[in-house]
Amino acid sequence: MATIVSVINQKGGVGKSTISFNLDAGVRKQNNNKKNLLIDLDSQCSITMTSKANMTLPTIYDVLRKEITIEQVIQDTNDTNIIPGSQNLVELDKVLSETGKEYRLKESLEKIKDKYEYIIIDTPPTLSVASINALTASDYILIPTMADTYSAAGIGQLYQTFLAVKKYCNEKIQITGIVVNRFNPQTTLAKQMLTMVEDIAKQIDTTVFDTKLRDYTAIKEAQASRINIFDYSPTHNAVDDYTNFVNEFLKKINK
Repeated sequence: MATIVSVINQKGGVGKSTISFNLDAGVRKQNNNKKNLLIDLDSQCSITMTSKANMTLPTIYDVLRKEITIEQVIQDTNDTNIIPGSQNLVELDKVLSETGKEYRLKESLEKIKDKYEYIIIDTPPTLSVASINALTASDYILIPTMADTYSAAGIGQLYQTFLAVKKYCNEKIQITGIVVNRFNPQTTLAKQMLTMVEDIAKQIDTTVFDTKLRDYTAIKEAQASRINIFDYSPTHNAVDDYTNFVNEFLKKINK
């Protein structure tokens, strides 16, 4: 039975898609390439493009509108399985109004989650029907942030959403922790902001991952090449960061 994880922050630009994509690759490497599923709920479709998925085929948008079954939209890209996103996801709040709309993803995943080890959901950077569906369907959330004021502010907003979903839709959901992305340990400002993030983590009863994902050009190059960082540059320091992060992540959810 799959463990379902949403990578989420209500602030954009924190690297959710990059982390989702490389987390999937890292987890598969740690689990002897057992099957994972990526789901792209972000209308920017970043992991859809990075995964080399066919964007002309049906998407998660069609599933949430109940126009097609979830089995019909899964694509095998050789690296992993993915359910592609759609730019039409920005319209989802307008077209879904029925009672129970927040359970549509959860209900669909019930049919397939026994086929995967992990299902990783890349979420939109806004509070929306899509993000509520992700939280309702998930066992855990992973919160990426950067060591800056605006990114950290998104954590507080997300926590209020998390509490509401936990109360009304999914009492079992848990926070794995906050992962700091694009971190530059050389700057005083980054160190000060890290202290602020750690304080926020205490306020929402979670922790900051020990591993900080440093800002390397190789990560951007790998993304542009549509390859995960492990395969793009196996000996790069960025791989050390992601390997340590994945190990921490798996240890947290397998306690």
